[in-house]
Amino acid sequence: MLRELRQILNKTLAGTGEDDGDRDHAIRLSTATLLVEVVRADYDEDMAEGEAVFDLLQGFFDLPDEETRLLIREAEQEADHSVSLQSFTRVLHERLTLEEKRSVIEMLWRVALADSRLDKHEDHLVRKVAGLLYIPHGDLIRIRNRVKSEH
Repeated sequence: MLRELRQILNKTLAGTGEDDGDRDHAIRLSTATLLVEVVRADYDEDMAEGEAVFDLLQGFFDLPDEETRLLIREAEQEADHSVSLQSFTRVLHERLTLEEKRSVIEMLWRVALADSRLDKHEDHLVRKVAGLLYIPHGDLIRIRNRVKSEH
């Protein structure tokens, strides 16, 4: 399913010009920063969660290893200096379709559940992001349950 969603997102991002490149980077950085925030939410940066972030970003955006590492480093710096999630969710809300937003929520759940346990802080963060992206509550729960059943 993630592969299909990635194809949809890549079609949305397809195009030419500098503006498209900036748009692409803003979406990637915002997504990566939210994933980093989920890793940090429980104050226990588990290796499985970090690996999940790398794998999800690399697979979803079809990035080479080095570019994925650079994106994660940049996202960590953004997370270190941010005071609110709204700047990241605003980018995604304004530029993604509902289906693409659902795929971002799926990635957040996959990171939160990568260590096979869902901390209350991780759960709260994913729910907060879903609200800021205007994801219907039913969709949020369905996505979580599907990801949970795969673990």
